[in-house]
Amino acid sequence: MTVKAVLCRKGTDVVTIDPTASLANAAKTLSKRGIGALIITGADRQVDGILSERDIVRALAERGSSALEEPVGEVMTSKRLTCSEAATAGEIMEQMTVGKFPHLPGVERGRLVGLISIGDVVRYRLEQMEYESKAMREYILTA
Repeated sequence: MTVKAVLCRKGTDVVTIDPTASLANAAKTLSKRGIGALIITGADRQVDGILSERDIVRALAERGSSALEEPVGEVMTSKRLTCSEAATAGEIMEQMTVGKFPHLPGVERGRLVGLISIGDVVRYRLEQMEYESKAMREYILTA
């Protein structure tokens, strides 16, 4: 399984936000869309960072409600951890585990092409295991 395979099934629509948008605006977008992260993009869909619910909670805990007026560019996680479309499930799971990131932007030639969540990887892997198990049972029954 590759990132490209997951994105083919999931779709490539990614909710992005400008680094100058307020944290309050970002929180409203997350709530309205029912998602856990926004990708902060600059020119040409270049990934500048990611803003997760965890980033918002951390900012509120450190600076109180005044943090809601800050631009997301000051609160986002700017470690530009990304994955390519050719990355495998194992590689992605390792990146997510080591970095403690539940979301990874998919990037090709420097441009955002999709967003992979740990849920996407687990779902795809479970489907793959179910398929393999079914194939093994069928093989045993016909042997």
